[in-house]
This record gives sequence, structure tokens and C-alpha cells, in this order.
Amino acid sequence: MADDEIDIEETGTTEAEFQARILSQYIRDLSFESPSIDRALDGPGENPNLELEVNVNARSVRDNMYQSEIEFKAKATDDQGTIYLMECTYGGVFQIDSVPREALEPFLLVNCPSMLFPFLRRIIADLTREGGFPPLFLDPIDFAALYVNRKEQLEGGAPNGQLPN
Repeated sequence: MADDEIDIEETGTTEAEFQARILSQYIRDLSFESPSIDRALDGPGENPNLELEVNVNARSVRDNMYQSEIEFKAKATDDQGTIYLMECTYGGVFQIDSVPREALEPFLLVNCPSMLFPFLRRIIADLTREGGFPPLFLDPIDFAALYVNRKEQLEGGAPNGQLPN
């Protein structure tokens, strides 16, 4: 045997290998409001502003089955008021086996949303385009940074587990 080869029998590995599968993906909530059709016809107007909000949640469904969801909100406004409002909650059910307990929460709040995000991104782009506006192409989201920020805020003493605004 060459020096760089590993004899599997010698390692004595007894831990089960981590496995994750997407069992289903779904839209829980979807809303697009354009208060005035004139806004779509006239264009975005002067100084358009876009406010985005992204939240991630997860919960246990059954043994080794977990739900992870991305809640997305967008509000486009200009000097004359609201151009459009959009909300979408997109989720998935995951079967996760043999994951260490301390790795489960980060997996559900970072890895699972990262797998779901490309599908949410497509829905958002299609929805804004079908609403009569240029498609909203979302930049990639760093779910790991969101997770770290959320943990820091919770450890900072936010009351009743609520994140400060």
C-alpha cells in the first residue's frame, strides 16, 4: 500500500455518515401588491428605493425531518409613494440523519436556506416581471453571517428571544 492511501479497516470508523435530503419544497405564502397600475406604466419615477427583509426559521416536523423556511419581504417606493409590496415565504422539508446535535441548528438555518435560495430568487424575479416591473434579481445571501448575527443578538440579552429592531 502506498504511503498516501488509507486503510479503511485500520481507521475503525463507527460513526454513521451524515446524510441530508430535500423531501419537498413549497411556497407557504406569496403576495404581490401594486397599488397603482400607473406606476407600472410610467416607470419607477424619481429616486426609487427598495427595502428588503430576509428571515430564516426552522422547526422539527418528525423524527429526523425538519422544516426550514425563508421569509422574504420587499417594498419598492419613490417620491410619489409605494411602487409595489411583495412577500414570499418559501420552504423545504429535509430529512437529516446522523448529524451531531450541535451541528443541527446551523445546518437548518444556514445550509438548508442556501439550498432553497435559488428557487426563491427565481420566484421573486418572475413575480416582479409578471407584475409589470423589471425583474428583481436578488444577490446571493450570506446565511452564515445572518446566523452569526442572530446568535450574537440573542446572546446580547434581547427580551423573550426577540431580535432587536
